[in-house]
Amino acid sequence: MDIREDKGQSGGRYVATVEGHEGEMTYSRASAHLIIIDHTGIPDALRGKGVGQALAVHAVEEARAGGWKIIPLCPFFKAQLARHPEWNDVISGR
Repeated sequence: MDIREDKGQSGGRYVATVEGHEGEMTYSRASAHLIIIDHTGIPDALRGKGVGQALAVHAVEEARAGGWKIIPLCPFFKAQLARHPEWNDVISGR
């Protein structure tokens, strides 16, 4: 699965394209070392294919590589955190 990042001045999104459809995880940058993941959107055509999970893993890997933390506001990302306590190293306040 190919995941790319679209960056803006105050945030961006991770985008996975599968079978001509795009799933996304959006974030806002709170500081140079902190992002807020605020939304995950997966079209019905991609549900059950692991796209949301892949985006969450990608966000965690990016945080580790960049040395920054994540504030999880997105309900989907929060649910993934409950299943992956090994991600706590990149979660702000944990």
